[in-house]
Amino acid sequence: MFGDQTEPSRIPPSETSRLTADSFRVTMILCDHAQVADGKLFISGGGWSVTGTPTAPSAIAMLLQIPWGQANRKINFTLRLETADGEQVNQLGPAGAPVPVVVRGELEVGRPAGLPEGSLLDAPLALNIPRLILEPGNRYVWVLEVNNESHLDWRLPFFTRAMKEG
Repeated sequence: MFGDQTEPSRIPPSETSRLTADSFRVTMILCDHAQVADGKLFISGGGWSVTGTPTAPSAIAMLLQIPWGQANRKINFTLRLETADGEQVNQLGPAGAPVPVVVRGELEVGRPAGLPEGSLLDAPLALNIPRLILEPGNRYVWVLEVNNESHLDWRLPFFTRAMKEG
């Protein structure tokens, strides 16, 4: 087994009373398209880290694993696009003014009947991203914050290259 040796089903309830960056897990993957159906993630064209620019529409598939003690509580998240230097990425909005590339949302995970105390609860998310106009030859990073906290593992970098003219 790699990484953290703590079994998710063995996290004591006393450690899950407050949602912190270290109390739950997040898995993120860049893909061409993602959707959630029947509580599961469906991913198409997943696992890339280099794209042309302008980008094709794409998606970020995420699986948040929420502590048992955080069931039935609102969880706020923000996913923002930054440059490699940590600067906010903007796109031109409908009025021609710069608009930050940010996705904000809220979720609440219910606890299924009979789930053992201390289990992690799955919260799959599919965030489909429209075409973006980015500078070629640069590194960008999607940064996730949950309840205003972030974690080093909640960063999803990718690199842009110029599209070949045909």
